[in-house]
Amino acid sequence: MTRMLTDSDDTTAGSGLARRTLLKGAATVAASALLASRADARDFGANAEPQRYPDPDIIAIDPKRFKAKVGNTAIKRLYTGCLWAEGPAWNAQGQYLVWSDIPANRQLRYLDDDGHISEQFHKPSNEANGNSFDTEGRQLSAERTRLVRYEHDGSVTTLAEQAGGKPLNGPNDMVVHPNDKAIWFTDPGYGAISIYEGKLANTGSLQPHQKEAVYRIDPQSGQVAKVADEPFKPNGIAFSQDYKKLYVCDTGITHYPEAKNVVWSYDIDGAKLSNPKKLIDMTLDGKSGFPDGLRVDTEGNIWVGAGWVGPGYDGVQVFAPNDGARIGQILLPETCANVCFGGKKRNRLFMTASQSLYAVYVETQGAHFC
Repeated sequence: MTRMLTDSDDTTAGSGLARRTLLKGAATVAASALLASRADARDFGANAEPQRYPDPDIIAIDPKRFKAKVGNTAIKRLYTGCLWAEGPAWNAQGQYLVWSDIPANRQLRYLDDDGHISEQFHKPSNEANGNSFDTEGRQLSAERTRLVRYEHDGSVTTLAEQAGGKPLNGPNDMVVHPNDKAIWFTDPGYGAISIYEGKLANTGSLQPHQKEAVYRIDPQSGQVAKVADEPFKPNGIAFSQDYKKLYVCDTGITHYPEAKNVVWSYDIDGAKLSNPKKLIDMTLDGKSGFPDGLRVDTEGNIWVGAGWVGPGYDGVQVFAPNDGARIGQILLPETCANVCFGGKKRNRLFMTASQSLYAVYVETQGAHFC
């Protein structure tokens, strides 16, 4: 039989009841908050309810400068099941997207005509990271120890595995200049300092073989030349829309405490770079996340895959080219590693984000062919 407490019960009993009542109330509030957060969480599943327009996760921070938001479109999750999705690249001739799942040692392909996903497009992929296509439609991949090209006959050509007489640390991302066909790429070395995404170099250094740097492959001689080494760990790379500047993400904070989450800007002078400066600071509301990969649209705006902060930050952040001001965001439920423009009109933004591939139509176009 339950005993009711009366005014004659001692203070200790009353205090115990008060504490139990308080704890029960707190638990109820916490449970209610959890249920509310789950109810408010966006469902990207196959059977999710349609998203009401305009999509609230596409944000125009500066509406005068960010004009790419389409009011009657929504962010779509096209695939999930990766371990760490990276390196999206669009093939205009084949109308497909290729991307990497680094720890799973594979590359996947999305076909634009029917949405089919080839889950083992290239497997093994030698733990490839970034991808691109050259002006002849041949795929370029930054493998764990080298930069390669897939030929039309199916063979693979090694384009770079050394620089300055030393092995590369581990290539990450690349771009191709359409005028002279030169390939510019980054070499941060993540594949040599992680078992999960590669193989330990066992050199006892965060610079497995040499200082992290940005390189250029001469299209005639094939010579690999260092063009910049200011970033602690140069990651994503992209040309400006007029090919006068080169942008490089710096994710050195993963291993260097003195590094900052920034995007560098360089002036392009033929085969050389000059005037290095930190154009973009990734800090937002006092929090700073990694700028991993990036692309540029026809207006010159810089679209950066970002994350490792949490809701309200992770996804894609868009910056103006003249002053590096943040003008827009696309919020995702996962950290976004990299992005690229594709589709028949080159107005669809593809986003590789942790375990998934997302896409959204935008009212602009990618400035480059890949």
